[in-house]
Amino acid sequence: MNQKLSHAPTPVRQFTILLSSTRRGARLARRLTVAQLAEWRSQFTHAEQLVAELANNAALHGRTPGRNFRLTLTVTGATLRVEVTDTRGDELPKARHAGPDAESGRGLLLVEALATRWGTEVGPAPCKTVWAEIDG
Repeated sequence: MNQKLSHAPTPVRQFTILLSSTRRGARLARRLTVAQLAEWRSQFTHAEQLVAELANNAALHGRTPGRNFRLTLTVTGATLRVEVTDTRGDELPKARHAGPDAESGRGLLLVEALATRWGTEVGPAPCKTVWAEIDG
């Protein structure tokens, strides 16, 4: 008895770009994310905020003069994965609670709250990638 099994591959869409490790580069990462998701006709709540936070962290804390950061968006099925890679593998991010009067320090708490999952991968040297996933 022959059975025909159809295994349709999960659609994968990917967008990658290098951006300057500046506030302008972080702002452009956010805008490009919105445009790319619109082009793919994909709607992921909080994607713009996640990219804004991760790209801003790369520009502020992961900056090495003369080096860019990389933004990668990958949609696999109903999941969006945002990756931001910078050249400061020695500076690993940690979610921390900032004091009530602090003007910064809450970004990864926001990522933690908005993403389904998030984490950090070290390498290849001297890089690290901070990633966040949203299930749609």
